[in-house]
Amino acid sequence: MRLAKLLIAALLVWSLYWAAAAWGLKNGIAAWFEAQESRGWQAEYAALETQGYPLRHLTRISRPALADPRTGTAWRADWLELSSPAAWPGKLELHFPAAPQRLSYFDRTAVIATEGLQASLHLKPGTALELQQMALVADRWQIAKDGEAVLSGAALDLRMEQTEAPETYRISAGAREFAPRAAWRRLLAASAPLPERFDTLMLEMAVAFDAPWDRSALEQKRPQPRRIDLKLADARWGDLRLKAAGKLTVDEAGLPAGEIALQAENWRGLVLMAERSGALPPSLRGTVERVLGLLAEASGNPNNLDITLGFADGYVTLGPLPLGHAPRLIIR
Repeated sequence: MRLAKLLIAALLVWSLYWAAAAWGLKNGIAAWFEAQESRGWQAEYAALETQGYPLRHLTRISRPALADPRTGTAWRADWLELSSPAAWPGKLELHFPAAPQRLSYFDRTAVIATEGLQASLHLKPGTALELQQMALVADRWQIAKDGEAVLSGAALDLRMEQTEAPETYRISAGAREFAPRAAWRRLLAASAPLPERFDTLMLEMAVAFDAPWDRSALEQKRPQPRRIDLKLADARWGDLRLKAAGKLTVDEAGLPAGEIALQAENWRGLVLMAERSGALPPSLRGTVERVLGLLAEASGNPNNLDITLGFADGYVTLGPLPLGHAPRLIIR
């Protein structure tokens, strides 16, 4: 009898805790939406419901819509579901609908259709809610504009994990059967038609920011990259392949400095692709091909190329060739 009373008392205490945590979670989400509205955002939803007793909190936000007029970015979906263990709400899983979502940047809108899209978000206990780990995975996915598929793939895996240094994160990305739009393939095709899908597309790097990612990163100022250690970027598309690795530092103006080592197979096709995409001015193509041809001959294989992409004083070079101003690496 005494054991039964203890069990009933424990169940009652747990039920009260679950209800209080569910109430706090719902009110926290509602307060966050209100806070964004007070900052000038559009932040709204149709309904907010929590269930999942006794072990989890499952909170569904119906018809959420967010828009930041400062950056021109907006997102909306049919629903968003947040799932977390009842014992610690900072270990979140976010589930998205299979119905299309809309992501806008000023007057340009992309329609995102996915299967099995979900994100995980692990936060460190504390008021700052510092990010420890974040992941986004999906099965078949597609991004379309004006009714035409722009990008698609059979699977997507994006991850960001905090290291021993709180401001440094390991970042990885992989896309299986990644396919750009048909018009891009025709535009970028070199001597032979490019296949519909990439054979390989992956990225591994470590990035040190000027501050850890926490709740202030969304509400106030985005952390900015200061050191980038590119372990490997690998892209294979038909007979074209490009691999890259190297290290960069980034100053407060967003200008990178350092070197990235490039390995290119069938590099002439990559030069033509760079010209057609606008990355290489047509007036420089002949000079670039002549110099790179000499460097490739010196390496012993005229079709493959090992060369360095250099960044210094706000400019970028490809081996001995100046390419122009370096991009500013700033997260808006």
